[in-house]
Amino acid sequence: MGVDIGDLAVKNPTSIDSLSGRVIAVDAFNTLYQFLASIRQEDGTPLMDFKGRVTAHLSGLFYRTSKLLNNGLKPVFVFDGKPPRFKKKTSEARSETKKTAEEKWIQALEEKRFEDARKYAQATSRLTGEMVDESKLLLDGMGVPWIQAPSEAEAQAAVMVQKGTAYAVSSQDYDSLLFGSPILIRNINITGKRKVPRQDRYITIEPEEIKLTETLNSLGVDRKRLIIMGILIGTDFNEGVRRVGPKTALKIIKEVKTLKSAVKYVKEKYDYEFEEYIEEVYDFFMKPPVEPVRRKFKWGEMDKDKVIKFLCGQHDFSQERVERTLNELEKTFNEKNTQRSLDNWF
Repeated sequence: MGVDIGDLAVKNPTSIDSLSGRVIAVDAFNTLYQFLASIRQEDGTPLMDFKGRVTAHLSGLFYRTSKLLNNGLKPVFVFDGKPPRFKKKTSEARSETKKTAEEKWIQALEEKRFEDARKYAQATSRLTGEMVDESKLLLDGMGVPWIQAPSEAEAQAAVMVQKGTAYAVSSQDYDSLLFGSPILIRNINITGKRKVPRQDRYITIEPEEIKLTETLNSLGVDRKRLIIMGILIGTDFNEGVRRVGPKTALKIIKEVKTLKSAVKYVKEKYDYEFEEYIEEVYDFFMKPPVEPVRRKFKWGEMDKDKVIKFLCGQHDFSQERVERTLNELEKTFNEKNTQRSLDNWF
């Protein structure tokens, strides 16, 4: 879910074309959860192969990543590592939320409320270790690089952007801004028309770019106080203060400047006490565990047979469609390699 500062962030429209040639550090788990939630049948049943194994994550990863590559983007997928100890409470709460959603999904199906059923089903998505391994295997076959973060992927991706290894972080969440990423890109995997729930109309979703400096200047805060705002609202690592949303958090942080004074403020005004580890949460955002990324990434070293065997042989994907997508990718890579050789020549 991430920290809820979307209403306060300065968002600028962008396009896939304008990102051509850019290295984008993709929050892998966030992206895979998008696919698991969205690639479903009308009644909410996830996409599966003939053996009943969920394949929505593989379908999204293959077809949508191929689309990005064909448009010139250079994605590097960053996978989460070991979560900090104070994330356990959030994980447990999410598990309970999924159980409740499953119960509502089943009830909606029994009552033939299929639109409600699909909505509840999306909230039941689970990413397993096997799915993660499958995703890495598929990326290897497609010639798309990935790296393993020691802890939070968004922290690792943020440092990559800070160091110039990548242009931006791609995620639907805003946490990478708290981790200090200069640029966040949203919606690159969900562009296009989407139906508005319970309404007979569609909206067009376009990619958006959020620059950290621009947002901080607009709010009149620095990154340290942005982190404190996030803590007041609630993050993946702590519960937020009851009745304190983004706008109220901004007002509070204009009155208090430090985490210590913010803790004191909400205790007096809201009778709310933060978790005992709240300073660790703040320090985690400021100095998260990350690995230095020095190697140069390569794209296009595909193993077509490996991909076909995996997707079609093991998971019943359409071989005709998979081969067509791989051939388009191969053509794109070959054209770019030819152009690169010509550029070097001249």
